[in-house]
Amino acid sequence: MSKFQTLGNDLYTGERSIDFVGRRKIWFSIAGLAVLISILVPILRGGLELGIEFTGGSEFLVSQPATDEQEPAIAAAAEFTPTPAKVAVLGDGGIRVQTDSLSEEANTELRAQLAEAYSVPVEDVNLSTIGPSWGQDITRQMVIGLAVFVAVAAILMSLYFRTWKMSIAALVALAHDLVVTAGVYAITGVEVTPAAVIGFLTILGYSLYDTVVVFDKIRENAEDYNAESSRTFGELVNLAINQTLVRSINTSVVALLPVGGILFIGAFLMGAGTLRDIALALFIGIFVGALSTIFVAGPLYAALRSREPEIARTDKRILAARARTQKDGGDVEGDALDDDAETPEASESASKASAS
Repeated sequence: MSKFQTLGNDLYTGERSIDFVGRRKIWFSIAGLAVLISILVPILRGGLELGIEFTGGSEFLVSQPATDEQEPAIAAAAEFTPTPAKVAVLGDGGIRVQTDSLSEEANTELRAQLAEAYSVPVEDVNLSTIGPSWGQDITRQMVIGLAVFVAVAAILMSLYFRTWKMSIAALVALAHDLVVTAGVYAITGVEVTPAAVIGFLTILGYSLYDTVVVFDKIRENAEDYNAESSRTFGELVNLAINQTLVRSINTSVVALLPVGGILFIGAFLMGAGTLRDIALALFIGIFVGALSTIFVAGPLYAALRSREPEIARTDKRILAARARTQKDGGDVEGDALDDDAETPEASESASKASAS
């Protein structure tokens, strides 16, 4: 722990520094590759694995079944729809069976077959049907909420930091978080449910919160930035990222621990789908959001501002002054060495004096 605290102090004072800004091309390439994979995988797989709330269908809940095997439900549903049924064992021992939308007659027959397959009364098999219009309403509301959130966040950040380039950098990092999180769902084949959508929207606030903390430190460091500064603009941004690095790590770990606990309890102990879906989206989003703040948002802002003519000229003057200082320091040191060394004439005079 003491070494970690020492590292944090060294990073804050600048005695140690990780070159996040100088290596931004590497980070941008990795982030771009992750986004590309997250987009291509759903396309190649035919889209995300959407839950029944979005696609519509019939859902059967079997209470207190004689067995928790999934094969009887899959076999029974295969008689009514060519699409394989989604069967899951719930935390209370129940069986959940989801199928495509079926006719009323088919729902009644499948309900009876499931009751027979699991040796329970028909009354213990609850049936609910969900139309796809409900999922479309959720999707529409999600898009509206996302658009409003992004617009308001962009305006407020532009006003607070007095530069729209911070908003651009923050929103690019935010888009990265959402796309990569959705990509993880696509790669793992986990269903996207309304609970997962809630998790997606929740990570927006966390990602921006972490980014704003770093940007606030950047603004503080850049207040006295001018031609007399000892650091270039990119170096000031890099210093701010290093100064907030330990804080970002601690905040992310503290946030991930309870979310990981909820994910474990919801997925493995209770079998609660809602808890699992929300916690999984939060866990992925918090982790990816912490990385994007450090490796994407800060370096991207430095890249956007460093191209401004005024900042480019100021950086050039700072680097020139630094080069002169280093050169003058070398000349002074060389002069001192020359003064201390004996010249041939001085040696000869000393020899004559000693002989006499």
